[in-house]
Amino acid sequence: MAAMETETAPLTLESLPTDPLLLILSFLDYRDLINCCYVSRRLSQLSSHDPLWRRHCKKYWLISEEEKTQKNQCWKSLFIDTYSDVGRYIDHYAAIKKAWDDLKKYLEPRCPRMVLSLKEGAREEDLDAVEAQIGCKLPDDYRCSYRIHNGQKLVVPGLLGSMALSNHYRSEDLLDVDTAAGGFQQRQGLKYCLPLTFCIHTGLSQYIAVEAAEGRNKNEVFYQCPDQMARNPAAIDMFIIGATFTDWFTSYVNNVVSGGFPIIRDQIFRYVHDPECVATTGDITVSVSTSFLPELSSVHPPHYFFTYRIRIEMSKDALPEKACQLDSRYWRITNAKGDVEEVQGPGVVGEFPIISPGRVYEYTSCTTFSTTSGYMEGYYTFHFLYFKDKIFNVAIPRFHMACPTFRVSIARLGYLMTSVTVTPILETIM
Repeated sequence: MAAMETETAPLTLESLPTDPLLLILSFLDYRDLINCCYVSRRLSQLSSHDPLWRRHCKKYWLISEEEKTQKNQCWKSLFIDTYSDVGRYIDHYAAIKKAWDDLKKYLEPRCPRMVLSLKEGAREEDLDAVEAQIGCKLPDDYRCSYRIHNGQKLVVPGLLGSMALSNHYRSEDLLDVDTAAGGFQQRQGLKYCLPLTFCIHTGLSQYIAVEAAEGRNKNEVFYQCPDQMARNPAAIDMFIIGATFTDWFTSYVNNVVSGGFPIIRDQIFRYVHDPECVATTGDITVSVSTSFLPELSSVHPPHYFFTYRIRIEMSKDALPEKACQLDSRYWRITNAKGDVEEVQGPGVVGEFPIISPGRVYEYTSCTTFSTTSGYMEGYYTFHFLYFKDKIFNVAIPRFHMACPTFRVSIARLGYLMTSVTVTPILETIM
């Protein structure tokens, strides 16, 4: 019996079932989905399937289900509308929007005045006008952030952190784009640099280099540090804080929302705490946080200023008779060269705190190094309140301090050449 041959219909895109095609399209990026619209009528219809655009709205624009419901739009329309507004920032928007959202959510119950000081986002034409005014293009990630919030009102405390010592106070505001443009630098030493922050107490600013010049990399963020030994006012060294605006802003926000920077009296204090920098002696625990102060430091001459905040806490489960009073302190201070200095004296910052079960005592002090890094360790001597002749020592954990990477001014070298970048290495003293 002759075998019967059956004709198989040619396989075409139109004959393929819908579900597998939608699954394939779900792996495509938004650019590919748009391109599919021009391939065939079938793909054009499938690429407009609204659930496909849900992932892209969430990935690129962080649009929530609640926002979609409020706007009463389909996912594809939301994507297109948002793209038409801020599409040029699609590579930056999600990271910067998330940082702003996380920061505001964290600060609203803790520092409500700070959140209220934020300004509405700038318009594209406002940012274009600033570019025309300064004669330079603004970095796209900077523009993206300012579309969300155009800095803050000049208030205290500032959004970009505070620092307080007995005779020194710093609080940095995030400048709006017009104020920043007014401080745009064309002078030698800070050419093509735009201020990001400003402290009304110290005049301190963090700058972003909108063009590569004078040894700076384009888009890096830094604190200026005038060379106090050079006669040339253009000799300005730099403590580098971030490689880009995104790097600078998101790392700061992460430190705040993770609790790395403590909030004290409605202010963000830029102390860094190493979780391993804790020592417990009996019922008393000592922990240390540190901070580098660029406004009190210099590269030439080498003078690096650090502040540290110490927390002394007695366990709430300690017996009442364990209450005690601090009598004296002892410090062993070592710089990066291995030079050691020993310091001892009565009390701490002129006080003799009493520590009882559940009580916490905190204080702030400072130190300087002639090297870019160093460490401190030591102990406190206490006596028991109920047994005054019985004394004991409480260990202070070793804590390290290192200044940020810095770059030496090319003006100091006297001729044009690549500037010298120095990254402090702690291992030399560990």
